[in-house]
Amino acid sequence: MARFRYKMQSILDIKEKLESKAKQDFAAANKRLQEEMDKLEQLKLRKEQYLEEGVRLRTEVLDIQKLKENKMAVLKMDEYIQLQNMEIKKAAKAVEAARAVLQEVMQERKVHEKLKENAFQDFLKEEQANENKEIDQLTTYTHGQKLMEEKTSKNG
Repeated sequence: MARFRYKMQSILDIKEKLESKAKQDFAAANKRLQEEMDKLEQLKLRKEQYLEEGVRLRTEVLDIQKLKENKMAVLKMDEYIQLQNMEIKKAAKAVEAARAVLQEVMQERKVHEKLKENAFQDFLKEEQANENKEIDQLTTYTHGQKLMEEKTSKNG
C-alpha cells in the first residue's frame, strides 16, 4: 500500500503554529486583564482603608490637617480607580481582539484539517480501487490459466 502524503501539509503546519501563537497571545491578554483587575481590587482596598481612617480621625481629637490629607487621599484613590477602570477596558478589548484572532486561526486550521481528511479518504478510495483492479486482473489471469490447462489436458 502506498503512503499517504498531504500536498498542503506545510500550510497545515503553519496554521497549527499560528493557532499556537494565537493561544499564547490570548493567554497573555487574559493574564494582563486579570492583573489589571487585581490592581483595581488593591486600589479599592486602599480607598476603603482611607475611608476607615477618616471615620477614625473624626472620632478622635479633630486634627484638621489629617482630615484634609485623608480626604485628598480618598479623592486620589477615586482618580486612580477611574484610571484603572480605563486600563481594564483596554485590557478587555485586547482580550476580545485576541479571542477573535484565535477563533479565526482555529477555523482556518480546522478547514485545512478537513481538507486533509477528505484527501485521505480520496486516497483510501483510490487505493481500494487499485487493489480491486489488481484482484480482478489476478482473477482473470488465474481463470485464463485454468482454461489453458483444461484445453491442454483435453488436447493432450
